[in-house]
Amino acid sequence: MATKPEAVEEVKAPAKSKKMLFIIIGAVLVLALGGGGAFFYISKQRAAAAAEGEDVAPEKSAHADPKKAPVYLPLDNMVVNLADPGGDKVAQIGITLEVADAHASDSVKAYLPTIRSGILLLIAQRTSEELLTQDGKQKLAKDILHQAAIPFGGGDEEPVDEASPVKKKKPAKKAAVHEYPVVGVLFSSFIVQ
Repeated sequence: MATKPEAVEEVKAPAKSKKMLFIIIGAVLVLALGGGGAFFYISKQRAAAAAEGEDVAPEKSAHADPKKAPVYLPLDNMVVNLADPGGDKVAQIGITLEVADAHASDSVKAYLPTIRSGILLLIAQRTSEELLTQDGKQKLAKDILHQAAIPFGGGDEEPVDEASPVKKKKPAKKAAVHEYPVVGVLFSSFIVQ
């Protein structure tokens, strides 16, 4: 009788392995179908974004040469009292300047105290309400970029204030476009208290 239970165990063993094989094949199929579906969804999203991007005129990139890596010049964090009534609001802002190349970085470093002082004065003129909005942050970045051009001969023209009701007349001649060493302003931290 010892031979019969052994024969029963041999018959049950292949049935368990077949069930396990079907489970494994099913799991692989589910993963493959899920991965294929995710790939299809992502490729559709990218195609839609690319089609949407073609309708809009491409903006001039700060990086003229895509082969060159960007050069960044981080500034120390700045803590500034804001122009709010009562004077109890402060902003702690970390700024990183994007410069044209490594040579431009050296030029900017020579004028860093002047640029930093100008940036501090710009921030001190803002209120917490202005700095908490996306438009206020973008305007500040644009004004900082303008301020960083002053030591290099820029800043002759005032930055355009869209909120100003006074419209300035356009100059008769188009001014030559100057390339200044600072090409972008990035915020690494932005805290308003």
